[in-house]
Amino acid sequence: MAETLLKIDNISMIFGGLRAVSNLTMHIDKGELVGLIGPNGAGKTTVFNMITGVYTPTEGEVYFDGKKSSGHKSYQVTQMGMARTFQNIRLFSELSVVDNVKIAYNMHVSYNLADAIIRDGKYVKEEHYITEKAMDLLKIFHLEDFAQETAKNLPYGQQRRLEIARALATEPKLLLLDEPAAGMNPQETHELMELIRWIRERFSLSILLIEHDMSLVMGVCERIYVLEYGMKIAEGVPEEIKHNRRVIEAYLGEEVIN
Repeated sequence: MAETLLKIDNISMIFGGLRAVSNLTMHIDKGELVGLIGPNGAGKTTVFNMITGVYTPTEGEVYFDGKKSSGHKSYQVTQMGMARTFQNIRLFSELSVVDNVKIAYNMHVSYNLADAIIRDGKYVKEEHYITEKAMDLLKIFHLEDFAQETAKNLPYGQQRRLEIARALATEPKLLLLDEPAAGMNPQETHELMELIRWIRERFSLSILLIEHDMSLVMGVCERIYVLEYGMKIAEGVPEEIKHNRRVIEAYLGEEVIN
């Protein structure tokens, strides 16, 4: 029997009088690749924000790896083993490519502020170590030749890859990808599909994916949840979702099943 990594127990998010997400229950097992889809405004990113500590659910709880995670701050949730990317890329645009990744590795260092100020042996040793780790990760994403380039100068697709690399530098158990194919052409989307598959295997991750590109979702996800107006209207394997009449009417359209 698969072991549950993320459990979302009847969560709701209310902003004033608006119920953005209503009574959502879902789960992700260890090693699973799951999609979360729905029309714009369905509440998908709000769900991500509740999972990752940006919002505390108005109702219900989130559990991660057997422990309650809702109510914790975002950095604490990251320390528990979750990492995410964003629909709008949020790199440190003025820093170098390698420094963007090193920042994420810094959560694992043991030196303190005094060590950093005086640059003692402990600081030098750990900085050398995280630089090597960051470069190894950049090589995986074919970004090592751009290590000293300013992040904002990278082409769009490479910025997307850098954001995923930075998320992986936190050494997560669960990676949450918020529309990673946004702005990509079909070739880039196909390459991203292969990258997501490879990342899951290489890093032994669970992945939760928000995406509007149905070729990507149907191509990589093992299970899919569908939201509409903040409520779950369907869940199942891609073939079930593709032929679900309510999902077709609410989101997919007839052309997806043809």
